[in-house]
Amino acid sequence: MINKAILVGRLGADPDVRYTPDGMMVTNFRIATDMQWKDKSGERVNRTEWHKIVTFGKLAEICNSYLSKGKLVYIEGRIQTRAWDDKDGVKRYTTEIVANDMKMLDSKGQTKGMDNQGTEEHIPAYSEAIPEEDVPF
Repeated sequence: MINKAILVGRLGADPDVRYTPDGMMVTNFRIATDMQWKDKSGERVNRTEWHKIVTFGKLAEICNSYLSKGKLVYIEGRIQTRAWDDKDGVKRYTTEIVANDMKMLDSKGQTKGMDNQGTEEHIPAYSEAIPEEDVPF
């Protein structure tokens, strides 16, 4: 069976960082993807879809260091739905992409990682398969 998502979109905000009880960094962020088409009357219609992304470990560190609101990124990972009970005891669900690959797609000069001379630092792409048993949920 295959569970794979590939997305290219822009971050809606800077990544949110937290840590698991054993100290592993986790970043969460949302990216927007757009779809455009013409309706029956010939008018252009634009639809934006928001996707929750979660990263762990080294990939989370890279995302925290180099990603910021508005950055264009390629994300690859698996789709995961989690359930929990809120403070009122109501069952809640969320669907997210657990990323194992991220590439920055912005052109030079539009990156967060600039050195003091205004030239671009090397910004790593990162791909890591995270075994399901290592995901702390």
